[in-house]
Amino acid sequence: MWVYYTCELVNYYGSHDTSNKVRKQINWKKNTKEAVWTEIVSEKIRKQKELLELLGKEESDLLESYLKEIAWNDGTNREGHAAKVYFNALFGLEFTRTEDNLINAALNYGYSIILSAFTREIVANGYITQLGVFHDNMFNQFNLASDLMEPFRILVDRQVLTMKLEQFEHEEKMQLVNVLNQEVQIDGKIQYVNNAIKIYCKSIFDALSGDDSSLIRFYRIEL
Repeated sequence: MWVYYTCELVNYYGSHDTSNKVRKQINWKKNTKEAVWTEIVSEKIRKQKELLELLGKEESDLLESYLKEIAWNDGTNREGHAAKVYFNALFGLEFTRTEDNLINAALNYGYSIILSAFTREIVANGYITQLGVFHDNMFNQFNLASDLMEPFRILVDRQVLTMKLEQFEHEEKMQLVNVLNQEVQIDGKIQYVNNAIKIYCKSIFDALSGDDSSLIRFYRIEL
């Protein structure tokens, strides 16, 4: 009888100055973290709106209004309202993210690929994934990765939309893994998504350490 085990390996010390980076991470200013989260949420909703516009969905107008209504630190939860409108526009009014179906299986798998890429980059930069900017779940060891990945979720959403999901097996999974090899524009250059994540994460850490959210570099994509 064969017994199979699954594990995830994450370095404790991804950088030579990890101890110093962690001390800085613990001391990131609350006001700066809130400013960074406001930018991240705004960018996430903006990319959702752009995809709906491309698809000719009138719900994009509602997301545009949510963008204008975003409060500091998203205190009125425009992100949550936008997500409901967005997913219903993409996959139908009956669709929910809690349902057990092929669409959600594909979305969840794709998001896990993106989350893993962010986790690796966070650790490589010397920070720890448990201490987030906004996410603060005591049972989530990837709070910071969950924060930073938000604007990149649309890349998975867009890929799932193109897939004819009659099953979800190896071929479908490889299509989602390949999202990391797609090209986007960031900081004035064309980069693979995997490289864009590196550039984006570095800019987030610069923003948090320098108390300046304008340092964040978001990617752009030709939809």
